[in-house]
Amino acid sequence: MAAQPDPVPAATRSPRIAIVDDDAFQREVMRQLLFNLGHDAVEDWPSGPIALERLAQLDSTQMLLIIDLEMPGMDGVELMRGLARRRYAGALALVSVAGGRVLESAVRLAREHGIHVVGHARKPASLALLRGLVDAWRASAAAAPRRPRRSYGVAELRRALAQDELTLAYQPQVALADGRLTAVEALVRWQHPFDGLVGPADFVEDLEAHGLIDELTDRVLALALAQAARWRAEAGLAPRVAVNVSMASLDRLDFPDRLLAALAAHRLAPATLLLEVTESRLMSHRSTSMDILTRLRLHHVELAIDDFGTGHSSLAQLRDLPFDELKIDRSFVHGAPLSTTQRAIIAASIEMAHLLGMRTVAEGVEDEADWQAVRAAGCDVAQGYFIARPMSGDALPAWCAERERALRSAAQIVIDFDDLAGSSGSVPQGIPIH
Repeated sequence: MAAQPDPVPAATRSPRIAIVDDDAFQREVMRQLLFNLGHDAVEDWPSGPIALERLAQLDSTQMLLIIDLEMPGMDGVELMRGLARRRYAGALALVSVAGGRVLESAVRLAREHGIHVVGHARKPASLALLRGLVDAWRASAAAAPRRPRRSYGVAELRRALAQDELTLAYQPQVALADGRLTAVEALVRWQHPFDGLVGPADFVEDLEAHGLIDELTDRVLALALAQAARWRAEAGLAPRVAVNVSMASLDRLDFPDRLLAALAAHRLAPATLLLEVTESRLMSHRSTSMDILTRLRLHHVELAIDDFGTGHSSLAQLRDLPFDELKIDRSFVHGAPLSTTQRAIIAASIEMAHLLGMRTVAEGVEDEADWQAVRAAGCDVAQGYFIARPMSGDALPAWCAERERALRSAAQIVIDFDDLAGSSGSVPQGIPIH
């Protein structure tokens, strides 16, 4: 008889995984697959009510719950509702024979409930699918937990604006046709004296609430224009600079005049600047905003509709305002290769934008699969971690130089091959140029 392996000490065992499925055979298959992946601390529960009863007795912080959506009595959607009521703190993976769009909708519903979803899979689950879900769970468990957003008072915010605590990072945007830099997006950060580097999601809402968003807009524009002038003078770089502007800032009729004066003071052409209009709420003074944006376009400042397809950024805005660029929100871009719905939305957005004479920018291009998906769909420009993370203004020239070297090297490889075939020397689809 073969020797049995020593049992894994309890202290080193993987965190608990639980399978919720009414089909005993499917539960056993998944148990065996998970065991093959090195997980022996697996429980299986035959129904939603039993799962909720067992979870009430456990610390669910480090759990992975794999649930079937289609179960009699209490289906997966009802179970997710129960998990939300009980403040389930672990991770969730969904499996089902249901179609892809139903699964994707269920994932979004779980996230609306505040549940951390690591992925979904069609049944029957294979070893490769379960490995992907478990790997995603492990990666998320290893990540540092995000601290809850704190609120900042008006005195702190005024100090930040007055004492130059705000800084900008710049994320490159590149043409999908040849990989070359077309623009950079200026992203505001707060170097807080006690909290460290604070992202905009943690303080812009407070600035709006305290009526300080105009001061933020003025400060960001001043920093961005000064940096653009330095790039031109010191490195010979002249990328278009995109700056986010909330509709809440577009209520001063003198805004175009002051902005044009600032451009002139830095000896920058108006087309250097692109304003990304983020409509976090409906326009309170619609005619004023339309007046301002139309005047800016008359003077050749470019406009982009940001986060298209989310919030209040909509077809009505495309109809009424003279945008040059449509930015496809990252929620549609990342993961698009695995979602027919996301790919359809991307394709429709690109076709519509091109019919209106607009450029398209895909935000949230996080990996090569995202890059290839938006490139195949005909998108013009890409932005995301696959290309570059946000960087300081001083770091951009070196990044541009390194990228140009990489692109020339890739093009030379193609030329060497094309010498045999008699073709052109452009960078081909198959060579990654991130």
